[in-house]
Amino acid sequence: MQLPRQAQLKMEKTPHENASGIDDKDGLGSTPVLITRSVTSEQSFCRYDEARHPSPNNTSPEALPSLPKVVDRIPFAAWAVIFAGAFERFAYFGLIAPWQNYMQHPRKHTKPNSIDVRYNSLPGALGLGQAMATNMSNAFFLISFLTPMFFAVLSDSKLGRYKTLMLGLACYLVGCVVITATSTPRSLEREAGLPGLVVSMAFVALGAGSIKACYAPFLGDQIVHCGKEAERVEKIKGRLVVVSRERTLQFVYNAYYCLASIPVTYLEHRYGFWQAYLLATGALVVSIMLFLLWGGWFIKLEPQGNMLPQASRVLVCSMRSGLRLDHAKPAYQEARSRRIVPWTDEFVEEIKQGLVACRVIFCLLFFYLVVSQMYNNLVSQAGSMRLSGIPNDLPQAFSGVACIIFGPLIQWLYSVLARNLIELGPIARLVSAFVFCGLSMVYAAVLQRSIYASSPCFSRPLVCSAGAGKPNNISVFLQIPTYFLLAIGEILGFVTAFEYAYRKAPTGMKAIVMAFSQLTAGLASALGMAVSPAAKDPNMVVLYAVLAGVMGANAALFWWIFRRLDRVDGREMQQNDIEEENDRQGASL
Repeated sequence: MQLPRQAQLKMEKTPHENASGIDDKDGLGSTPVLITRSVTSEQSFCRYDEARHPSPNNTSPEALPSLPKVVDRIPFAAWAVIFAGAFERFAYFGLIAPWQNYMQHPRKHTKPNSIDVRYNSLPGALGLGQAMATNMSNAFFLISFLTPMFFAVLSDSKLGRYKTLMLGLACYLVGCVVITATSTPRSLEREAGLPGLVVSMAFVALGAGSIKACYAPFLGDQIVHCGKEAERVEKIKGRLVVVSRERTLQFVYNAYYCLASIPVTYLEHRYGFWQAYLLATGALVVSIMLFLLWGGWFIKLEPQGNMLPQASRVLVCSMRSGLRLDHAKPAYQEARSRRIVPWTDEFVEEIKQGLVACRVIFCLLFFYLVVSQMYNNLVSQAGSMRLSGIPNDLPQAFSGVACIIFGPLIQWLYSVLARNLIELGPIARLVSAFVFCGLSMVYAAVLQRSIYASSPCFSRPLVCSAGAGKPNNISVFLQIPTYFLLAIGEILGFVTAFEYAYRKAPTGMKAIVMAFSQLTAGLASALGMAVSPAAKDPNMVVLYAVLAGVMGANAALFWWIFRRLDRVDGREMQQNDIEEENDRQGASL
């Protein structure tokens, strides 16, 4: 049956559900709104009828942790958003993957007697050196992590998520066109490369900020459940499994990251930067076209207001009243200052809970700093090694490959531990992530020491006259363990931290907490800018060793401060499981 393109449906909300039918605990707001989508009835919003799975849904809470997680089935609108987002990620990684080479090394046509002969074996354009290239890379990440706060407010208060996404993608496209046009040989000869890069970075950072702020919530709008659970139990091929959306999304993003990095780095290496950037621009055009062509099928929630301005006023009020949030409550303000404030006690309590969630997110500061090494210093490290015909910025694609390999293995490990009554809480998983990131830096330091011990240039790779611009005699494939360790840290860290903070934050504070996570990443980039002057030979062994030590100390302090939260969280989840089971039993009666 042909469905109308713009049917409108106003949905009732229950005390626990928002207008999309999604549990408020998933954080998409609680105000009834008018939803536009090609549906004719409320049943069309539901992917699954609860009556279709009566037996699995009666599974006891004690058995749930031991069930394997499998990928979810996703409706068409969500798949459209996923593929549009995947092409955007293709464009993003296609832009940033060649940047370190583009900035660090000069063009290949340098004359043999030039001082820049040391770089002839690697592609390049601007010749800024490793320290400056790393600094500019961190500056870009800093801006891209600060802008989501602006776009989050704009989305929630004025434009809505879809329009904000399209505005950001337009800025994104301008940046892609600028970098493509100014990276051609003629533009580089006219010294347009550096100004073009700066302008491009600014526009791409704006576009990336829009994506970070709006893409994940917009995708969540498309994935509508009839029930409350973000994960469901089903019987597939005779066995019970937990169906998880996150598993599918993680696989798609990692696969497209790998597919994006490989072609653009080979284009950069074999042909030139502008061809690589042209491919990334084409991918972004495809993403924009998908958002436009399928726009009529998307659920587009109206702006519901943003809590950030009001929350900021509460925080300012508390700072003026002795740095205690309880002093910002209406009763205290009326009694002590004879002031009527436009918020409630419940709103202040929500802010307190949100700040507790932000404490966990803030501890990812050094985690972000270590992960960012794969986009700058590790690319430079690969350039000082024997490449065997592959680009030096290709090994970072091994991180995406490792995520695809280790993601299911780590989930299998969770299931095995759960069957043996060993529960890894979120704090324990985050500590494990910090440890793996620290180990990656230990390995990077050892590898860098081996590079400095290798001929022909030893601690001055690519520089000495004896090397004639050739790298040291050590294989770049020895870098693979670094990326694999980082990938395991990413799997354990990013998913766990965001899931924990998102689940712990109250409904009205979820968007703010997620924006705070981007702010933390921005602070990590600022810290990276501060240490970037030291990012040059022969200092790299010390730099990697310091990062490893910092991650080890961060893991120890994090465990010492937050370890009790795993026990508290376990008791809360057990109590929630009991309440949900009682609700199901009561409903069946």
